[in-house]
Amino acid sequence: MATTASNGTSAPLKITKRPWNARGHADHGWLYTFHTFSFASYYDPQYEDFGPLRVINEDRVEKGTGFGTHSHAEFLIWSYIVKGELEHKDSMGNLENLRRGEIQFTSAGTGIRHSEYCRNKKEDVHFLQIWAKPNVRGLAPSYKTRKYTDEMKQDKLLRIMESVDRHSGKDGETEPIPMHADVSMSASILSPGQKVTHELVAEGDRKVYLHVVMSDRTQPKHGGAKIRVGDVELGEGDGAFVRGAKGPGKIEVESAGEKPAEVLLFDMGP
Repeated sequence: MATTASNGTSAPLKITKRPWNARGHADHGWLYTFHTFSFASYYDPQYEDFGPLRVINEDRVEKGTGFGTHSHAEFLIWSYIVKGELEHKDSMGNLENLRRGEIQFTSAGTGIRHSEYCRNKKEDVHFLQIWAKPNVRGLAPSYKTRKYTDEMKQDKLLRIMESVDRHSGKDGETEPIPMHADVSMSASILSPGQKVTHELVAEGDRKVYLHVVMSDRTQPKHGGAKIRVGDVELGEGDGAFVRGAKGPGKIEVESAGEKPAEVLLFDMGP
């Protein structure tokens, strides 16, 4: 596959699949998790980061349990809620119960403390916890929550996170959340057979990462959601490193499975 630039030229892409079951994995009873990059007791020098992207953890937290109060500094951290309810409480005085479609973003800056719990007694919570490295250090901690409905993502790529350098500056409900990193994150719920086209957000070399959200604890042996990027097919829980992209250019994503695919696409500086 190649990225097609606006001047008609194309650059070859190297697309490397990250299979769902090759990721770091832990089952602590109360927490069932997969790590795309080295995290906690999982370490692989091949998978420490990708551009500014440092963490993609696909977490399932058992009802009535959660992560106790702990500290963060300097990282940009956001939670993408897939199913269930997640309580977020932090040292800035924020207390929220987050549900499907909501994004909770924290710029930890000079330091914060927070906890994340599933207070619901009937249902576990499934969410993705994502971290990026900021391009500015020593920021004052900040916090934002925004809801992006399934309808907003249906068969289109919806921009959810955006670099402050590209952000419109508007604070409307449909606007992406701004952050201090050369990262754009979009989400789509792509019906079988449908395609979306991502236009690279900046000129020059770009890194792209895609992740297909899981519907269950393991990838379905048959059926399930799938996407195709170039000649690479990804199932639930799979990711793909896309190297060699150059803007201006486009990358096409096709839903190739039997059910809608919920996919995250990250467009990042090198």
